[in-house]
Amino acid sequence: MIYFIGAGSGDPELVTIKAQKIMQKADAVLYTGSLVPKEVLMWCRDDALIVDSQGMKYPEIFAFLEKYRDKIVARVHTGDPSIYSTIAKQISFLKQKGIEYEVVAGITACFGASASLGIEYTIPGVSQTLIISRVEGRTPNPESLENILSCRNSSLVFYLSILLLKKLKKKALEMGYSPNTPCWVVEKATWEDEAIYKGTISDIEEQVSHIRGVALILLGDFLYQEESEESHLYVKPLVKELKAKK
Repeated sequence: MIYFIGAGSGDPELVTIKAQKIMQKADAVLYTGSLVPKEVLMWCRDDALIVDSQGMKYPEIFAFLEKYRDKIVARVHTGDPSIYSTIAKQISFLKQKGIEYEVVAGITACFGASASLGIEYTIPGVSQTLIISRVEGRTPNPESLENILSCRNSSLVFYLSILLLKKLKKKALEMGYSPNTPCWVVEKATWEDEAIYKGTISDIEEQVSHIRGVALILLGDFLYQEESEESHLYVKPLVKELKAKK
């Protein structure tokens, strides 16, 4: 059985109990070393075969999964396997070979980052939509950056885009975003060496020009964390309130 495991956003204690139990019994572990902290592997057996997939191409990954198909294999991805993990291609291969698999959910980086920041993505009257995307670089994005930025009443989170921050800034300002629009960067969310940078779309680039690794970009007025109207879930309707007073 092949288990695709979401290793969480970085903190080994954010690995789910289900994922932990699988890693504890896994015979072979294939993990993304460039993104998954080694501390996450503390749950693995001492005698387990542990291989870093960094630098491996699809044929090598497929060969590994097929070789150990009769063992318990933990294919460990960062965050949640449903986001930027390439499991679709791996699962397609397993289906062709008739190899059983299961996907175990994890905590993706944007939720780890929001916890570290102590923020909410859905602010009444400001944003009720969270958009997770990436700025197009060498990897194409079928959705244009202009279309993504046009959703100004949404909470925008960009993965894998820290080296393209200048492009994001340029397009946002061209589209009429205020230079004072909040733009925050969370480097290595929930990792032991996590770093948080708070600025605006006009000045954040200067603060984070040294970052070359794992980082998220958060953009939008939701970062003010100020409701423009009260949530109807927790506020009594005015009519009912007036009747109650009578």
